[in-house]
Amino acid sequence: MNIVCIGGGPAGLYFSLLMKKHNPAHCITVVERNRPYDTFGWGVVFSDQTLDNLMKADEPTAREILQSFNHWDDIDVFFKGAKITSGGHGFCGIGRKRLLNILQQRCEELGVSLLFETEVGDDRELAARYDADLVIASDGLNSRTRTRYADSYQPHIEARQCRFVWLGTRKKFDAFTFAFKQTAHGWFQAHIYQYDGETSTFIVETPESVWRAAGLEDMSQNRAIAYCEQLFAERLDGHGLMSNSPHLQGANMWIKFPRIVCDQWVHWNESGGKRVPVVLMGDAAHSAHYSIGSGTKLALEDAIELARCFGRHDDAEAALAAYQAARAVEVAKLQSAARNSMEWFENVERYSAMEAPQFAYSMLTRSQRLSHENLRLRDAAYVAAYEDWFAARAFERAGLPAPDPRPSASVPPMFTPFKVRDLVLKNRIVVSPMAQYSALDGVVGDYHLAHLGARAMGGAAMVFAEMTCVSADARITPACPGLYTPEQTQAWRRIVDFVHRHSDAHIAVQLGHAGAKGSTRVMWEGIDQPLDTGNWPLVSASPQQYLAGVSQTARAMTLADMDRIEGDFVRATRAADQAGFDWVELHCAHGYLLSSFISPLTNERGDEYGGSLENRCRYPLRVFAAMRAAWPAHKPMSVRISAHDWVEGGITPGDAVRIARLFKAAGADMIDCSSGQVSKLERPVYGRMFQTPFADRVRNEAGIGAIAVGSIFEADHANGIIAAGRADLCAVGRPHLANPAWTLGEAAKLGYTAVNWPKQYLPAKQQLERNMERERQSAAENNVENNVETRRAD
Repeated sequence: MNIVCIGGGPAGLYFSLLMKKHNPAHCITVVERNRPYDTFGWGVVFSDQTLDNLMKADEPTAREILQSFNHWDDIDVFFKGAKITSGGHGFCGIGRKRLLNILQQRCEELGVSLLFETEVGDDRELAARYDADLVIASDGLNSRTRTRYADSYQPHIEARQCRFVWLGTRKKFDAFTFAFKQTAHGWFQAHIYQYDGETSTFIVETPESVWRAAGLEDMSQNRAIAYCEQLFAERLDGHGLMSNSPHLQGANMWIKFPRIVCDQWVHWNESGGKRVPVVLMGDAAHSAHYSIGSGTKLALEDAIELARCFGRHDDAEAALAAYQAARAVEVAKLQSAARNSMEWFENVERYSAMEAPQFAYSMLTRSQRLSHENLRLRDAAYVAAYEDWFAARAFERAGLPAPDPRPSASVPPMFTPFKVRDLVLKNRIVVSPMAQYSALDGVVGDYHLAHLGARAMGGAAMVFAEMTCVSADARITPACPGLYTPEQTQAWRRIVDFVHRHSDAHIAVQLGHAGAKGSTRVMWEGIDQPLDTGNWPLVSASPQQYLAGVSQTARAMTLADMDRIEGDFVRATRAADQAGFDWVELHCAHGYLLSSFISPLTNERGDEYGGSLENRCRYPLRVFAAMRAAWPAHKPMSVRISAHDWVEGGITPGDAVRIARLFKAAGADMIDCSSGQVSKLERPVYGRMFQTPFADRVRNEAGIGAIAVGSIFEADHANGIIAAGRADLCAVGRPHLANPAWTLGEAAKLGYTAVNWPKQYLPAKQQLERNMERERQSAAENNVENNVETRRAD
């Protein structure tokens, strides 16, 4: 093949040498606009895993790179005068110039032609000149090729919120260092790592609003560097900062990171009577934020995969299809992690109220790729010390004696207590409210006794009864429970008494009104489908059909309706207290009645209950305030909201923070952060812990307790969420349906034995803990033997 690479960065050079190594008959030319020793940036970072991939692809190159690396294991975080160190991370740094020179030298050894100081004005002319069969566009973040063929590549480019500058220093750092500094204008942070024997990269970053307020937009390069030197003087120890772009001044030296995602990576041109593919690689195809150090990793792994695909397929179209299919999945995962990391650094202010140990833990786990147990594998002493700090604080805040300080008795974060008003929860796990559609005329019976009783005995701190309706016409289905008759209250009293008598769990009730989603069949007979007979009238904030052309049409509520339904909620709240419930939650999510007021997708009212977000929240807040007045002051109240409608023009996570603040001001203790189910046009993005970021924002921006919910199915998830301060409680639903004793089982898996089991079940506790201990020992032996996945870099 005749191959032309536009751009002599890591992607183009590495692909060229791999292809030439595979088949010396290939004629390959790399065209680069800069001189051989010109580059941008100071150093790049690889994980140990990336080095393994390079070694398999081309050992001579990998060995040369390895000899030039500066290696470290520790991460140091400096925040509010404290230094937090975590080890076992396995990073390597190398100068970008050195890396490029190694790749250039290897290309020349193999016979790749390198053409420097050459601008590519027209890729088609270049392809014709070299009679190219393949053109590689590895021309970086600002790829001209991507722009020229945007209709084919379909790029999505998003300029992010921070400004950053890439500097260097002669001070040598023995750990990957993150330094945070508060100023009168806001927070700055530095990402620092040594990459050779005498130089370290020093990236300074801050939100654009802070950058402008500090006057950096108008500063010369020398003044801006002096500003950064003074800001981070404690870390520099008298050393200066250097720029390798002296021609850039003022705003031009500060970059805004572009997040780039391309739907397609291949464009086909006609050249000399043949179809020639133009293939994106590296930053031209995708970007990964520098805070996880994976831009170069992705570029090199693109090259490895594309070369592998050409080695496996004789047909170019098949090879390129296989390349994109293979890389798109891996790149999407890493870009997702990079986005999480990027957004964390964009919002340092959000976490600035945290104490240093929790702030550092939150930063370490920001991408969600590095979990609690993965941290433990890297640095068990760090995690144990953090767990002890977290537990001591949690027990103190709950008004309980400190946990037993015996060796190896650290309390996992999910098993620390949590106090809300006068209620102390024994741990951070609650059973989500899950509709069971098993009541008769709103009256719960033996099924609910067995269902809720078993889960109360299964180790969770509290069980939520499913959405319980405040009137007969508030039900979702005829089989939904209610709290609007004395018989219903008495039936609930029986279950509440059982939970209190036979477990140390608490029990909560979620009160709601179905609104436009009412009068439907039970789930297993057709979810959201209207009843064949016996339908009742529906009301909503505005007229609507939940399922277009299928559901009943709900009429808009009148002021008289509002008064009546507010009274229904108050009556049900008093009944919940009579039944002995410990906690009440108001359901304002998932498109039900109160949710229909909050979302602009379903609220088109022209009165004081429509329009602005504050107006749309007016009626739900009115209902909440009336309930709070009727509910005993010592008992907690939470509110479930849809923190994201997943529809253009609907509620956003930013709106959720504003909603949470309004309910906090009305007296809510916690916000239960769910999402969606407001419109069938929704396009949710699922994944493990996919709704936790909503709880994180609500908790740390609105300053109110938050409950995380959604695809939390391992202790590792819950421990990371609680430890990082992303939520105060984790609501676990479906895992508890599969295993009522999920919480007790997860404790045994962790090796945490200081949990209460029902006395009747103690023999099972002992056996389970022995079995789990054997499994942990076996797994530990396998990890030592294989040394697999324990040092994956963030």
